[in-house]
Amino acid sequence: MSLESVPPKYAQLVQALQRRIESGTYPPGSMLPSEHQLIQEFSVSRPTVVAALRVLREQGWIESQQGKGRFVRGRPAMATVESNRPGQAYLTSPETDAPGELVEAAAVALPNRVAVLLEAEPKGKAFLRRRLVVREGEPSELVSLWLPLELSEGTDLTSGEPLPQGIRQHLRSRKGVRFDHIVEQITARMPTAAEAKQLGMPKNVPLLAVFGAVRDASGRPLVVVEVLLPADRHELEDAYPVR
Repeated sequence: MSLESVPPKYAQLVQALQRRIESGTYPPGSMLPSEHQLIQEFSVSRPTVVAALRVLREQGWIESQQGKGRFVRGRPAMATVESNRPGQAYLTSPETDAPGELVEAAAVALPNRVAVLLEAEPKGKAFLRRRLVVREGEPSELVSLWLPLELSEGTDLTSGEPLPQGIRQHLRSRKGVRFDHIVEQITARMPTAAEAKQLGMPKNVPLLAVFGAVRDASGRPLVVVEVLLPADRHELEDAYPVR
């Protein structure tokens, strides 16, 4: 669960407890303070404490033992890898954080894969915002954001300037949509001539194509983000708890 840039009370409590775990105030194996103790110390309600503890448990920071209480597991591997997911990073980070140039911003026909992920009509149109991201002075990745035409209306996605906020925050403030989860797919293919030229890569080097279908809490697709990574410059890492 990602936290908002202006966190609600439960998210602030999550962050405070995470800092204590990382600093060793609550070392691995130690018992976490009780709900009552957290309520008293942080001056919050019980629902706030319950929500924060649920997030920590789901992310792997703590575990519950029946009849004993909640115990610290430590900083989970997931916490260090989560920010490396290219699709999620593009959705949550301001475009101004990643130097680059806008390649395209227009209504275009949907490719078959993106149409399926958006649950749209084949050959239908959607709005595309595509940026070439530059790192250390060289082209690094080609990032495409696909969304229904009506969702792009009234936003700054048509602007040639980089957005000073993440796509998630921008769409929430302008359109009132809430991202809930991402269904991610990773494939490999050879680049087109245009992609190879834009990314400054040999035509015989494959691309890693990461597709992230963003959905709301009901499962309705909102946005598809596509990140194209030259395979000779990138590797993808993941981590997950063993249960």
